[in-house]
Amino acid sequence: MLTLRIALLALVVMGAFAVQAQTTAARPDPAVSSPQLAGSGAPGGDYQVGPEDVLEISVWKEDGLKKEVLVRPDGGISFPLAGDMQAAGKTAKEIQEEITRRLGKYIADPVVSVSVLKIANKIYVIGRVNKPGEFVVGRYVDVLQGLSMAGGLTPFAAENDIKVLRKQDGREVTFPFRYSEVKRGTNLEQNIVLKGGDVVVVP
Repeated sequence: MLTLRIALLALVVMGAFAVQAQTTAARPDPAVSSPQLAGSGAPGGDYQVGPEDVLEISVWKEDGLKKEVLVRPDGGISFPLAGDMQAAGKTAKEIQEEITRRLGKYIADPVVSVSVLKIANKIYVIGRVNKPGEFVVGRYVDVLQGLSMAGGLTPFAAENDIKVLRKQDGREVTFPFRYSEVKRGTNLEQNIVLKGGDVVVVP
């Protein structure tokens, strides 16, 4: 009789564990997806969203809460129930946490997924560098790092005539960069942080 009771108790315990496992498996973890960046200078390597980037945001089991969201020029986004929020300068995980917190007022334990579908933040390095081209960057890449991403200068580069071209307020602005000075640790203010769309020209 005692053996039968022990066997029945074991079956009950195993059944409880099985139900718990199925419940856990059915509920997904919040998904956060950020692109892998070439030479990202962002702390921790996490991409920081910028204007004109495109995000995909969805909420598990809420068909009406899935949409692609364009980050506005002012850095903001809008999402149903969550309202307006600042996205520029934040990682996908930080945006996911903010939306989860806001939706918690209307939905019990919301499971939010945030993915970066399209990155608008690119810089271009052209001229006498070893690997000219366009590069996806985070928010903390300066001129020196941009040149490094392009493989460095060739032996024939005019290192003191480098320029950064930037479109600003409808006009093109030029920032000079003297590589030899920055390399020596002087006039470091030339080593500006690059913005999306900047072109580094190495003659």
